Amino acid sequence: MQPGCVEVGTLLDREADIRGGRPKIAGTGITVSRVVSLYRAGLSPEEIAMEYEHLSLAQIHAALAYFHANAAEITGDLAADEASAERWERESRLAPGA
Repeated sequence: MQPGCVEVGTLLDREADIRGGRPKIAGTGITVSRVVSLYRAGLSPEEIAMEYEHLSLAQIHAALAYFHANAAEITGDLAADEASAERWERESRLAPGA
């Protein structure tokens, strides 16, 4: 490998104590599912990079590539996130003083 080249496999990682061990952009707390949700909402990779200025286009494309290679896993993560948000919303409406 030439000097200055990035090994693509180093762009993503998992850490059991960060985001429940979900795949994320290495060195950050930004999950692959977060990148995918923005992409599905209509943002281009370039727009996602503007939203998260500390991420490179390579990192964003790596997250999207991971999603395309592991769609069932990431779709499951997105569904779990949506269910948690709905549950939280329901519970907050039922809480005293809400």
